[in-house]
Amino acid sequence: MRCPKCGDAEDKVIDSRLSKDGASIRRRRECTACAHRFTTYEEIERADLRVVKRDERIEPFDKHKLLGGMMKACEKRPVGVETLEQAVGEIIHDLESNYGREISSQVIGGKVMEKLHQLDEVAYVRYASVYRHFQDIGEFIDEIQSLAKRTKRSTLQPELFK
Repeated sequence: MRCPKCGDAEDKVIDSRLSKDGASIRRRRECTACAHRFTTYEEIERADLRVVKRDERIEPFDKHKLLGGMMKACEKRPVGVETLEQAVGEIIHDLESNYGREISSQVIGGKVMEKLHQLDEVAYVRYASVYRHFQDIGEFIDEIQSLAKRTKRSTLQPELFK
């Protein structure tokens, strides 16, 4: 691991902890050359997921792109980065468990909208406006009205009747 400050390859691990979600290990490191401290994360290497776009192009799945889109939707909203990272982890786990290696971008967008609906309704509408390509204010109003009709299911309370 190269030091981000001086570029030296020698460092020592000061502290190792399991991340909050349990899917990665957080390591605090110190460069032996310049004594700069930095943090690294160790994760399980996942299967290469591929995204099938609307125009039939196929590209590699990018976790950072998914997180970035969700962060953009939640900008200036009371949703923390850790919450979004956990949501991204849950989405990826769901995709790996229930779909093949090639996943439609519509499926991924739908999963993101489900998560955002649970986390923050304003972020949900922001994401939906881009994802669904709203063309005019009428489509926007329709989405907000349909959102008002739906009940927001609490993640703390399990669903009683399915």
